[in-house]
Amino acid sequence: MKAYGALLILTISFISCFCQDSANSRFSAGPANGTLIIIGGGEISESLNRKIMEISGGLQIPIVVIPTADGRGTYDNDFGEAGLLRKMGAGNVTILHTDDRNVANTEEFVKPLLDAKLVWFSGGRQWRLVDAYKNTLTEKMLWRVLENGGTIGGSSAGATIQGSFLVRGDTKNNQIMMGDHQEGFGFLKNVAIDQHVLARNRHFDMFEIVRQHPELLGIGIDESTAIIVKGDTFEVVGRSYVVVYDGKFWSREGSELKKLPEKDLFYFLREGDRYNLRERAIISK
Repeated sequence: MKAYGALLILTISFISCFCQDSANSRFSAGPANGTLIIIGGGEISESLNRKIMEISGGLQIPIVVIPTADGRGTYDNDFGEAGLLRKMGAGNVTILHTDDRNVANTEEFVKPLLDAKLVWFSGGRQWRLVDAYKNTLTEKMLWRVLENGGTIGGSSAGATIQGSFLVRGDTKNNQIMMGDHQEGFGFLKNVAIDQHVLARNRHFDMFEIVRQHPELLGIGIDESTAIIVKGDTFEVVGRSYVVVYDGKFWSREGSELKKLPEKDLFYFLREGDRYNLRERAIISK
């Protein structure tokens, strides 16, 4: 009888853990520490640039710009965001780039990340970031930046790489939603991020992914627009909209009188709107 009771307790415990793990697999979440700034590409306005630096700690902080997604062999010290930040008055900006995984796995290469308070990923093709840095010491140090309360940001490819599922990660064509690279850095757990969404009429593309991976939260970010992620909450900033694919519909004016489709639902968020990743729900104002 005692053996039966022990077996019963073990079985119940196993089922409970299994159910809990299954439920947890549908949770989305941001990093426990630090901040993510995720921009959908296009022009970054002066006000958004100021907000980025305010969130990150000011122009005096150590900044690392990683331009690898762009695809060039080498970059000068004023490439892209690095040059812009210097013009804004930043005095401690480092370009960090390699396409050699062996180099990315060395302590010498990651030294600039030891003190970095802001790491910025430039645009291009997100799979190049995976090929260079995924599962290397560099990726571990990126997580350390967040653990230390720092900020990781990026635009376009630098946005998508921050999700756990790598949208448009095919080396042949950026129109392929589920390509030969499907794993991002996962700063956002159980999340797929698309960019340039409205500017390029991409707002139906995400359904290919969320139909096959219903555990994922889909987030589409338009140009000149960002989500600022702290913990399990994000806030929308910028000129345009963020599209949310969480299997539900939401409207500022209510939806009681709307004739909605039975599936493939999405909705738009604008500047000032806030969203709970773990609960997958709008945060009421």
